[in-house]
This record gives sequence, C-alpha cells and structure tokens, in this order.
Amino acid sequence: MAEIIVPELAESITEGTIAKWLKQPGENVDKGEFIVELETDKVNVEVISEEAGVVSELLAAEGDTVEVGQVIAIVGEGSGAPAQQAPQATEAAAPAAAPAPKQEAAVEQATSTDRTIASPAARKMAREKGIDLAAVSPVDPMGRVRAQDVSAHTNAPKAQPQAKPAVTEAKEDGRITREKMTRRRQTIAKRLLEVKQSTAMLTTFNEIDMTNVMALRSRKKDQFFEQNDVRLGFMSFFTKAVVAALKKYPYVNAEIDGDEILLKNYFDIGIAVSTEGGLVVPNVVDADRKNFAEIEASIGELAKKARDNKLTIADMTGGSFTITNGGVFGSLLSTPILNGTQVGILGMHTIQKRPVAVGDNIEIRPMMYVALSYDHRVIDGKDSVGFLKMVKELLENPEDLLLGS
Repeated sequence: MAEIIVPELAESITEGTIAKWLKQPGENVDKGEFIVELETDKVNVEVISEEAGVVSELLAAEGDTVEVGQVIAIVGEGSGAPAQQAPQATEAAAPAAAPAPKQEAAVEQATSTDRTIASPAARKMAREKGIDLAAVSPVDPMGRVRAQDVSAHTNAPKAQPQAKPAVTEAKEDGRITREKMTRRRQTIAKRLLEVKQSTAMLTTFNEIDMTNVMALRSRKKDQFFEQNDVRLGFMSFFTKAVVAALKKYPYVNAEIDGDEILLKNYFDIGIAVSTEGGLVVPNVVDADRKNFAEIEASIGELAKKARDNKLTIADMTGGSFTITNGGVFGSLLSTPILNGTQVGILGMHTIQKRPVAVGDNIEIRPMMYVALSYDHRVIDGKDSVGFLKMVKELLENPEDLLLGS
C-alpha cells in the first residue's frame, strides 16, 4: 500500500486545490504515472504515484483545498473492489473531522510567522507592531511579505460582518448561475485589489505610428521564418524597445522594499498571457541578451506552456517589468494594473488606421495607443513620460532596434 501525498509546491506555497483526478478508484496506476492535477495560485502541478498498483481510495474530492504533506489517495496492491470515494459537497450528514488537539494548534500558531517568507524590513515592522506575518496579505505574486504589506495591513479597516439579506430563501428561478471562483481567479482578484490599495499608481499615454515597424516586418517575415523557424511578431520589437528604455530609465525597473528602492540590474520581462484559468505572467529571462528570434521563441514557448497548464514556479518568478497586450482582444485603450511588486507595466492596444498630421499633410496611418502604468512613489512624471516617449521613438524607427540588438 502507498500513500499519495501533496508534494512541496514552492517555497511560499503551502496549499493547493484538487483540479482533476486523473485516476479513479479501481483503476490501475503505474509507478511514475500521473494520478492527480493540483491547482495552485499560479501554476498547475501533476502528482505521480510512487508505486504501481490499484487506486483503492481517494481522500479528497475535486475542488477541495489540500495542504502540503496531506495524504490525498491510497494506492493498494492487486485489483480488489475500490473503497469509498471522497465525499462530494452535496452529501448530507457527513461526519465532522475531529478537532485538532489544542497543543498542536498552539504550536502551529507559534510557528506560522517563522514559516512566512518576508523581507527583514517586514519582519522588523511586524515585531514592533505585534503583527503575525502569517495574517498579512502580500502583494508579491510569489507570496513574499514586504514592509509595505505590513503597513497596509496595519492601516486596513477591520472587516465588518455583512448583514444577511432580509429574504434568504428567495428562489433564483434559473436567472442566476452561481459559479465558484477557481483558486487562481481568487488569487488574481485579491492581488489586483491589493496593488490598487498599496501603490500610488498613475498611468500616462502616448501613441505610436506603426507604419515603419509593420513595413519592416512585412519585408523580413518570410526570411526570418526560414532562418529561425519562428514567426516575427510585434512582441519582440516591443520587448527590445522596453529593454532599451529601461536601461535609460532604471527607476522604471525597480521595486520598493520598506524605505529602500531596489534597482534591478537584470531584464526579465513578463509577458501577460490570457488562459482559460485567468491571466498569468511568465518571464522572458535575460531579454537584454536575446536577439529577436530568441525572444519570439521564448514567448511562443511560454504561451504554449501557459495554455497547457505546464508553467513552473521558475517561469513566474523574478520578473522586473511587464508587457500586456490587450490589442489582441480589440482593446483600443486601457489602464493596466501593476504586476505584484513591480513599479511599471506597459499596455499595448489594437492597431487602428486613423487620420494623423504628417508634416503639413493629413495621412491615414496605422496607429497604436500605448499606456504606461507606474508607481508614482518611485517614478516621477519626467521619467515615466521619457520612458514611454523612447519606446515610441524606437518603434517608429525600428532599424535602430535591429542595429542595437
């Protein structure tokens, strides 16, 4: 007999949700074969069976929250009749779990702060204010608590119990469909709200004449594909332009930790990818060291992994700046929200032909609005406007990007 245990997921992730059982009671499973898919805040993880045998019991149902180290299934020998499957949420009169001993609960509470991943400044502030770090909601996508999270927790108003509606048994008559939010959607909602509440976010706009970059792409795309076996898109141009602008305006490539600004001397550019489970932001690592073909290949690989739920924690960790492209859905203009602890995000939009003044003439040109959302605590208007203006100028003169790559 072998137990299927929730494995260590990542340094800051202690629980997940049963997304899908890949094996059911009574089915054979080989050693090393996947038996269950777990959903965490950012990635999906498939868990293998360490032994060959027959699945005899599932101890958690799809949708249940499970913790690292928890036994969630039993694999037995032979091919006997399966034991009872995990209870469903609709079953009535399910026996309640026995309460944990008080001593164990006390130990758990005492060590919760020690297990929390936090910066030294956050730990110092928490000690001074008498705050349990485990109760603080971090903005960092990887769950690291920083000093500004502790400060926001201190200043946050206490939640008031919501009064129940006067009529609680009114039938919805099929006019409303209730759908439980996935763990990932809950995390996205929570962290976006925290970013809005804990940063001084501001957005500045500009527009880019895409004539030259579209003409260059049209001329080079066939040759580019033949030489590199990857298609030449717009994202590599924008990534190259962003990296060049970040080098000139380093405070856009930073973050705040307490009363310190951390200037990042690397360029891991997050590319927002929309999936059925929600928006994820994997990183093109060392984008400054990659050429156009390598950037396009990296983006394509990350997008495929995102759609297939194959992204790893490493793919999602350590980004310094983010690019999001709402234009693929037809968005003309938007104000993107900052990603975690980053202080800048560039929003791309749909390309639309518009009449523009070119010298003394009016011409129809393919134009794109771009938006830079930034944390005004770190970045002043001069740097934000200068950054976006440089991105515009480089994309309107794409040969400069090619020469500089």
